[in-house]
Amino acid sequence: MTPIILITGATRGIGFAAAGQLAAHGAQVIIASRDQDRAAAAAEKIGRGAASVTLDITDPASVEAAVAQIDTQFGRLDVLANNSAIVLDHYQSLLDLKPEVLLETLNTNVVGTFRVSQAFAPLLARSSAARIINVSSGAGSLNGVSQAWAPAYCISKTAVNMLTQQLSLALPEVMVNSMCPGWCRTEMGGGNAPRSPGEGADTLTWLALEAPHSLRGKFLKDRAVIPW
Repeated sequence: MTPIILITGATRGIGFAAAGQLAAHGAQVIIASRDQDRAAAAAEKIGRGAASVTLDITDPASVEAAVAQIDTQFGRLDVLANNSAIVLDHYQSLLDLKPEVLLETLNTNVVGTFRVSQAFAPLLARSSAARIINVSSGAGSLNGVSQAWAPAYCISKTAVNMLTQQLSLALPEVMVNSMCPGWCRTEMGGGNAPRSPGEGADTLTWLALEAPHSLRGKFLKDRAVIPW
């Protein structure tokens, strides 16, 4: 059975690279973006095995409409990849960070991820091997790693990792994991990053298609479990 895979924020960067890899492996990929034209253009660029949906993870009505569209078009969802995220505080110190920026970052990166996961849970329940992949970051690790860069983003990714653990408990039949793509040459990562988007997307593709379903509630990088 062809896996049905939804990737949020997939019109560029790691999400788009993952969509291309998954489609090449025979999956049915749904590229989600709040910009309908960009989502459609990205799906057309990938070609066979790609579709698109308009989805703004910060807008409950948009999320509900996307659920209805995918339900009508495909009838189920096998993999949800929560890739959408923002970073608004590049190289800003915590003491200069405006609370409003922190709230906006959390609303997108954490609340948006939760909203989408919660809304698509009924469609995932129709899958025989459902998976949720939360694209996190080493910047959110509590494993003794000091990150002075983008404190709001770092805080949000730490919260995403806890959300992963909570979803794993709440959805015992679903394989839920966080992943770190590493520092990649994307719009967010910049041109000096050592990894390509494709290299960053590799773990997502593996988690979606090949990783054992028993691998649950973990944080991974390069297909290996890493400390939270």
